[in-house]
Amino acid sequence: MDTDDLFDFPIGMPLAARMRPRNLGEFVGQPQILGESGVLTQYLAPNATNQALPSMIFYGPPGTGKTTLARLLANSNQRRFIEVSAINSSIADLRSAMQISVADTQNGREAAIVFVDEIHRFSKVQQESLLKAVEDGEIVLIGATTENPSFALTSAILSRAAVIELLNIEEPDLVSLLQSALVSERGLEGKVHCSEAVLALIARQSGGDARKALTVLETAANRVIRRGMTQVSLDDVSASMNKALNRYDSTGDQHYDIISAFIKSIRGSDADAALHWLARMIVGGEDPRFIARRLVILASEDIGLADPNALVIANSTLQVVAQIGMPEGRIPLASTTIYLALAPKSNRAYEAINKAIADVESGLSPTVPRHLRSASLGKDPGYEYPHDLESGISAQEYVPLSVVKKYYNPKGIGFENTLIERISRILPFLRRKQ
Repeated sequence: MDTDDLFDFPIGMPLAARMRPRNLGEFVGQPQILGESGVLTQYLAPNATNQALPSMIFYGPPGTGKTTLARLLANSNQRRFIEVSAINSSIADLRSAMQISVADTQNGREAAIVFVDEIHRFSKVQQESLLKAVEDGEIVLIGATTENPSFALTSAILSRAAVIELLNIEEPDLVSLLQSALVSERGLEGKVHCSEAVLALIARQSGGDARKALTVLETAANRVIRRGMTQVSLDDVSASMNKALNRYDSTGDQHYDIISAFIKSIRGSDADAALHWLARMIVGGEDPRFIARRLVILASEDIGLADPNALVIANSTLQVVAQIGMPEGRIPLASTTIYLALAPKSNRAYEAINKAIADVESGLSPTVPRHLRSASLGKDPGYEYPHDLESGISAQEYVPLSVVKKYYNPKGIGFENTLIERISRILPFLRRKQ
């Protein structure tokens, strides 16, 4: 638990920590919550002291300002800031923080801000140990999480705290931050210089993470200074960051968000976009079998009978990927992604079975017609064998006419065009009103 001064940066602290904004004017990004009508703006105003401050959950990727905003809120509202890390803290640590805050209120101060970093790592019991203190106003809880609060936090906590989403920092804002770090007395103090191209490269490869951008700048600057030079080159940046930051967590939100973007891109017939998301998953270490399984589902749901080969190809890819693994598995995954993206799309078979299931679940369950029942008691003379007919189609009743419904309505696209023609030839033989 840390209750040190909010902006105390000792010598030797990393550049990202030294450049932590001390006021709202130094903060970059997050206009959606810090703009004129932003949800946090009123709490960070110069005259924000002595106002009621709600408990909050800051949800967003790393390096987007969650901890900094919590510190700024404490500073603007003149409240004690108590930082707790959910990674290595216990209920005893939380109890200690609450006692400090209660002592403050008893001495005439406002309740402390208890900032719980990585709050999603707390167990249900740990999370709910905070409930009474939050409800009674003994603390102002600010939790920070990179995981979707709807899944990572208890409903009791969510009912008592406002969820505020932070987004990746835009590249122009990162460039502005890097420019400040180059000249600031808390930063590099003008010891090195960077061209616009260099700053743009750092911003682009940092994946919206301000901390990462400053770390790369500091590493590149140190590399230049050791050579007795002052100009940071593109090569210095490349040497400081071998690969662009790929935001992907195979067990977290990125797992769900990126696979969703991948599937929706294929459904939208954008092969290039789908390949981008596929690459993100591959580089992030996603299980290729998971990707292949989702392709099988998509082929059934979104392409269906518009291209029956789609399911065959997707299922073959699932088998191949399971057999050969990675990195070679990326090739059939890419081929199938492209094929499915460019295939005609129809979800009519998917809709048809859903409608049929809905009817059955709502009570539609007629008795099986006698001539269609099992022949275990002898052949039912009422059954007409279609192969005995020249047309190959019998007009007999296959479901009671009183409950027959139209479930499958093919699209006039791809192979379903052929199915429309087949249905039009079959219908005259069936005793149905279509």
